[in-house]
Amino acid sequence: MSTAATNNTYWEQVRHGDKQALFALYNNTYPHLLRFGLKLCGNDELVKDCITQLFLQLWGRWQQLKPVTNIQAYLFTALKRHLIDQLAYQARTHTAVSNWSENEENELSYEEIIIRVQQDEEVRARLHRAMQSLTPRQTELIRLKFFEGLTYEQIADRTSQTVKTAYNTIYDAVKTLRRLLK
Repeated sequence: MSTAATNNTYWEQVRHGDKQALFALYNNTYPHLLRFGLKLCGNDELVKDCITQLFLQLWGRWQQLKPVTNIQAYLFTALKRHLIDQLAYQARTHTAVSNWSENEENELSYEEIIIRVQQDEEVRARLHRAMQSLTPRQTELIRLKFFEGLTYEQIADRTSQTVKTAYNTIYDAVKTLRRLLK
């Protein structure tokens, strides 16, 4: 069976809620998506994160997925859009932070500063409460991925588990956090 036919089979299985097919599709297309993403953007960590987010989004809406004839082209297009969105977001964030830091003394009143600090504390408190509902293993892997910025491969090496297990654990933890933080 050709790679395209295999990917089509996996896609159909994902559309029917098969999580293992999602991982198989991920494993089958990851090297191609990585090469494609690196051609668009030289930031390998951003590309890897976008690929992971792409598959998390696919799984998050598996019930709404439509039949696709060329899975690889579909995934390339989705990755490209996701990368463009992330790069635009980073550019906006960088500009906003630069503008804010340059003008913060002139533009922010004392009351505005207090409100921002309180909002930040509320978000931190909500995140802390949500993190407490995770298992110790999920908490550890979330810390490694998002606070220390390790790749899935580095996390697997550090925790003596497979990349797939690290991915699964982080996926489940992120899903739980999203549900709790809504």
